[in-house]
Amino acid sequence: MDLPAGLLAPLDSLPLPEEKRKRLAQAVEGGRVLDLLLHLPERYQDRRATTPQEGEVATLPLRVVQVQPPRTPTQPWSVCCESPAGPLDLIYFGRRSWLGAWLARTYPEGAVRRVSGRMKRFRDRWQMDAPDFVEPPDAIPGIQPIWPLVKGLGQRDVGRAMAAALAALPELPEWQDRTLLARRRWPGFGAALRAIQAPEAAVPEDSARDRLAYDDLLAGQLAVGLVRRTVLQRPGRALRGDGRLRDAALAAFGHPPTPGQAMALAEIDADLAAPRRMLRLLQGDVGAGKTLVAVLAMLRAVEGGAQAAIMAPTELLARQHLRTLEKLAGAAGVPCALLAGSVKGKERKRVLAGLADGSIPLVVGTHALIEEGVAFRDLGLAVVDEQHRFGVAQRLALTEKGTTDVLVMTATPIPRTLLLTQWGEMAVSRLEGLPAGRQPIVTRIVSRERREELVARLRAAFREGHRAYWVVRAVEEGEKHDNAAAETTFAELAAIFGDKVRLAHGAQKLDVREAALHDFAAGRAQLLVATTVVEVGVDVPEATIMIIEQAERFGLAALHQLRGRVGRGKAQSFCLLLPSAELNESEQRRLAVLRETQDGFVIADADLEYRGGGDALGMRQAGRIGRRLADPQRHGGLVRMAHQDAALLLEKDPDLAATPRGAAARLLLGVFGHDLTLAPLAAG
Repeated sequence: MDLPAGLLAPLDSLPLPEEKRKRLAQAVEGGRVLDLLLHLPERYQDRRATTPQEGEVATLPLRVVQVQPPRTPTQPWSVCCESPAGPLDLIYFGRRSWLGAWLARTYPEGAVRRVSGRMKRFRDRWQMDAPDFVEPPDAIPGIQPIWPLVKGLGQRDVGRAMAAALAALPELPEWQDRTLLARRRWPGFGAALRAIQAPEAAVPEDSARDRLAYDDLLAGQLAVGLVRRTVLQRPGRALRGDGRLRDAALAAFGHPPTPGQAMALAEIDADLAAPRRMLRLLQGDVGAGKTLVAVLAMLRAVEGGAQAAIMAPTELLARQHLRTLEKLAGAAGVPCALLAGSVKGKERKRVLAGLADGSIPLVVGTHALIEEGVAFRDLGLAVVDEQHRFGVAQRLALTEKGTTDVLVMTATPIPRTLLLTQWGEMAVSRLEGLPAGRQPIVTRIVSRERREELVARLRAAFREGHRAYWVVRAVEEGEKHDNAAAETTFAELAAIFGDKVRLAHGAQKLDVREAALHDFAAGRAQLLVATTVVEVGVDVPEATIMIIEQAERFGLAALHQLRGRVGRGKAQSFCLLLPSAELNESEQRRLAVLRETQDGFVIADADLEYRGGGDALGMRQAGRIGRRLADPQRHGGLVRMAHQDAALLLEKDPDLAATPRGAAARLLLGVFGHDLTLAPLAAG
């Protein structure tokens, strides 16, 4: 059973001018009519009031008296009207040549109109600036959805497109348990969408959004259940080792594993030794030592006679892993190599040949690892770093390269309420605590008025051989309103510290950015001005100071990740948060969390509490467990219910084909973009 063609049609098929369709495609993730239907309103504007109130929206009838042109170039056009509330002027600012003629056509003398907009009082008359709706020709909604937009796209543009999309929405078979629907008083899928996207008489009840949120969560849990079953049912093999390579690597590392690392390794070793596929998440806070665990796991695979690969989302992070591998695996005499987009020519041929004949047992790379021409002699372990950046299909593409166990890592602390949603297909090993020799980082909130004092402190720190990061949000001035800009900040600090300063941001060419990072790591520079490109994958133990401008504009989890770039050596480290201006009460509470704790999981829970689901809504990658419609704060209680529901459904109907609800659930997977997770099933 496939989704109806009308829902899969591109947004180009909707009745909008070409330029508006382009803007709509920018605003709606996915590009299908179905994706527009899932583009939910942020809020609703109630236009049912008929009595004007200062500053409030009202809808009322009027009779046009006359159109008055501006007396001076700076004054507006006025459409003088009579209304049940008394004299009313419609105000239009603009000096466009067509405006007068348009007003004359829209508001001929004596015409009766209904208008809707925000009211204000001026002397003894009511005013409305450029009404949102004028009827006729508009139809004024009683409850108007307010959708997320992009520049050049209006609410009425989305409304017209949404009306056409709803017209293309057929009745779909019900994939939810009917007992659950009755108990929760949830509407059907189509009814819920119509209630939310085109409300008629009232703001939609929460039940409609809750129904769609549960659809979203159930689709995610079914997807991960299918993936887990597919991977675990594939033939595996036992990988055991004698520890000789690990011992050599640990000798080069200089410290024994922490208790948390040792426990995680024991769990990984047990999975590797079992005759089934491993599918395990290694979840650790900033600086908890995930990379050491991954390297030791990879060496265990090599001890067992197989190859191992680690895939990172960026070349910057891949090269960081390569340096770690070269130090630790190199000490054990195990060759390793890099495979990324920048590896070309003879070096690329050498690496590909070494992977194919087994002479290169360890490789680190980017998406280049899953390209069609990459073949391994015997890939036994695939490690995927920063897992949230990869889709399910990308992860599985690496496992297709061999009889492969899978270990995925995330440095992003995951709120406990979301752990099951994002990682429900995996066993979880959680690293707690810091490696030996690490000190807690001192975090302070510093007012902008103390910037000169901060510069003086940097001078003193540089004289003692320390290094520092200075992180800003934007690359150039004007990119995002009043954001502090990397280019400008770099110029200012270079004027003070000279050639001790380097610049790194995402708009630079890779070799330029790599050169700046390399100079900083090598000590040729002591201050690195950067955007969030340094959030992960940068390890400079000599860096002891992290300065973050406009800190209140970052999420707590991002701030915690940035703070984790320091405190990686033995010296005391500091994180200094520079707000834009005086903090309001909410911002003070948020940043105080960062000042009072270094537990990334506590911080992630606080971030979820403060930011709610706004950061999750609309953030989705094809084939990932979606939270397109689910608000983690509001719908956290539905997660476990969806997990249990999916497990029960897959137990009764493992292929989602033997029962009517199973067949309907396949449609659900398609609705939320999980088709990619089904492709590997057909291939066995």
